Amino acid sequence: MPGENLSRDEARERAALLSVDGYEVSLDVRSAIGDARGEGPRTFRSVTTIRFRCNEPGASSFADLIAPSVTAVSLNGRDLDPSEVFDGSRILLEDLAADNELVVDAQCAYSRTGEGMHRFVDPEDGEVYLYTQYEPADSRRVFANFEQPDLKAPFRFEVRAPEEWTVWSNGAGERADGVWRFAETKPISTYITCVVAGPYHYVTDSYERVLEDGTRLEIPLGALCRKGLAPHFDADDVFLITKQGLDFFHDHFDYPYPFGKYDQAFVPEYNLGAMENPGMVTFREEYIFRGKVTRASYEGRANTILHEMAHMWFGDLVTMEWWDDLWLKESFADFMGAFANVNATRFEDAWITFANRRKAWAYRADQLPSTHPITADIRDLEDAKLNFDGITYAKGASALKQLVAYVGQDAFLEGARRYFKRHAYGNTRLGDLLSVLEETSGRDMAAWSRSWLQTAGVNSLTPQVLLSAAGTVDELAVVQEAAESHPELRPHRVAVGLYRRTAEGALERYARAEVDVEGPRTVVAELAGAEAPELVLVNDDDLTYCKTRFDATSLATLREHLGALTDPLARALCWSALWNMTRDALLPARDFAGLVLRFAGRESDIGVLQMLHAWTGSALVHYAAPDWRGTGGRLLAEGALRELRDAAPGSEQQLAWARFFASVASEEADLLVLRGLLEGTDKIDGLDVDQELRWTFLAPLAAHGGADEGVLAAELARDDTASGKRHQVRCLASRPSPAVKAQAWAQVVESDALSNALVEATIAGFAQPSQRELLAPYTEKYFAAIERVWAERSIQIGMDVVRGLFPSLRDSRDTLDATDAWLSAHEEAAPALRRLVLEARDDLARALRAQACDGGA
Repeated sequence: MPGENLSRDEARERAALLSVDGYEVSLDVRSAIGDARGEGPRTFRSVTTIRFRCNEPGASSFADLIAPSVTAVSLNGRDLDPSEVFDGSRILLEDLAADNELVVDAQCAYSRTGEGMHRFVDPEDGEVYLYTQYEPADSRRVFANFEQPDLKAPFRFEVRAPEEWTVWSNGAGERADGVWRFAETKPISTYITCVVAGPYHYVTDSYERVLEDGTRLEIPLGALCRKGLAPHFDADDVFLITKQGLDFFHDHFDYPYPFGKYDQAFVPEYNLGAMENPGMVTFREEYIFRGKVTRASYEGRANTILHEMAHMWFGDLVTMEWWDDLWLKESFADFMGAFANVNATRFEDAWITFANRRKAWAYRADQLPSTHPITADIRDLEDAKLNFDGITYAKGASALKQLVAYVGQDAFLEGARRYFKRHAYGNTRLGDLLSVLEETSGRDMAAWSRSWLQTAGVNSLTPQVLLSAAGTVDELAVVQEAAESHPELRPHRVAVGLYRRTAEGALERYARAEVDVEGPRTVVAELAGAEAPELVLVNDDDLTYCKTRFDATSLATLREHLGALTDPLARALCWSALWNMTRDALLPARDFAGLVLRFAGRESDIGVLQMLHAWTGSALVHYAAPDWRGTGGRLLAEGALRELRDAAPGSEQQLAWARFFASVASEEADLLVLRGLLEGTDKIDGLDVDQELRWTFLAPLAAHGGADEGVLAAELARDDTASGKRHQVRCLASRPSPAVKAQAWAQVVESDALSNALVEATIAGFAQPSQRELLAPYTEKYFAAIERVWAERSIQIGMDVVRGLFPSLRDSRDTLDATDAWLSAHEEAAPALRRLVLEARDDLARALRAQACDGGA
């Protein structure tokens, strides 16, 4: 039988054959304690009973299970020989009856990669914590099942755990006779079942609501984290956002939250942002802030809470049939996260973050050679894993924002309400959603879908302004272009804004028109006769998904007056457009950096400011001509330190500039400032150098040889926590020494001893922009190792290694040639592996084009 990589065809065949009536899963994780400070136990017992029907008695099929060993298998009371029916990932089921009962007793493995049942030992106190993470197909690492989204069923879990632990699952649970038993779930997919167990710190609250029909809805709320993080856990704010979200979705979806309780667990070494398990949402614990953070971090957490909550309807209640339609949950949740944030919480400017941050992710993904339609062609599980990307999330959400502009918000939400009621606890495809939207809007959704959901690539929209002799607008048109590789021109509902400076010098909008852009050129008749603009913004208010371009007058205005734009969304859109121009080698990297140095200090939106810092760092490292990098680094460090010292004491801007200064510090004078701030010999009024900021300052010191192993060991002693360990590992790997690089490489590539979190930290430290020559030996080693790594390691770790260790800092034609040689010689390699290498190659080629542009400046 095939291995772990289930194909779409196999899933369709199995779904046509089987229907699942229910699961009973019994887990015994008392072995998790083991030798807490040593390697610990390898396995736990998992006993699964599955009741299912077969509509072709006598047929054969298979169940999924990835486990070191199987003790016993019974089908309809008949004992099967595990050595004959279990191949390590599948259990062969022959001669099925109309009604069947399968019982599988297995020893399943604890994970250190964040996949399946992850086991974490807290270095601070030796406590052991467990949690599960299954998307897209890792529940089979914990219990036997039919691992595909469209074979939904009710689940009953019971868990035996150490006496002092608490256990949670999707349903409400209680302990009796040493066993935690949980209420049966509604019919749900395997990948959203969940178990969390350990000595977690747990806080409770409740949500109450009287529905329109008079029904009183009461939802128990819980929030949990490791004991070591309890002093930092602001559960009150988590509950506030949760209640505001539940109010918002009840107001707009007209379908009561269907899964009973609502627990939210913040867990260690999580390999995702969060996961929408009904009744038991899991998040990465970095959403609990150990030090001072900006408003953008709280907004980001609120967005994630609301994103996962939207999944309770889009994804959990109604689920895609197969991963082709992953967008049916992720695009909607990404859109709804921002939509609810704006309309239900204190984060009323969340659309600015969406325009600036989320769309940047989409624009990058949509220009890679691996770009795909929002509705993708997912052949198998490896494809599915890689499609949790900027297309499925952020471009999909952007298309939905365009859809709301196209059909109207009321029609869109009424379509959602009908969709939930029509398909509750079922599975859907694209056509199921389009049909309800056609009903509510009267629009041709098939045409919209063909243009937006079933094609790839991003369009560019550029204003074309013709002025009359009197200096007014004679004609204003929007020119639409597409890449040669994806030539589709889409219908765009856009707002076109005209801006001029006021007598006080502010750059403000004085005219606006909405228009449906169709084809290569669309005239905006409504703006004829307007005063001549200094700036034309063709996607004002960010209604559509496109790359915004500027005419020559507008670009000249931005070069001199970008900081004078008073509207924060318009300003964010202009920054985003300028960044896209930098990535497309239309604007020299040094010019972008210069604009940031000149105008970013006036930026009022802290999320935009932090995004500008990230983009500018990328511009310096990847897009600046090599002979300007030193100059650029000095200019950015000088500017960042100046803004840091000028910022209001204790402000978010001060903290953001402090972090940016650390990220670009390389000269000895700059490193002395960081050392002084760490040691307390240099102070900046209002800047609290807390533990997280200490690690931020230590990172560049370590990378430039200013913090040795002893210094980092002393810092870990000061912060002997899981977070501190990750920071220390990253700093250790960043030191400028051949021996350090060799050790880091061996720990990640030649060994699987590190957990996923420490793999991430080691990779992050390994490749430092100031150490390009030190990394020279690893280009050849990378291409020699990746196929073996992909074959031997879990897909998550494989992705981390292939992406994270690609020699992007060896940015030369030689590296491009080496990449092409590997691709040419490995045409039969796993498609998912080839995709990762192709994406990295494209980023490198883009960097070389941008460097040439910058060098010509």
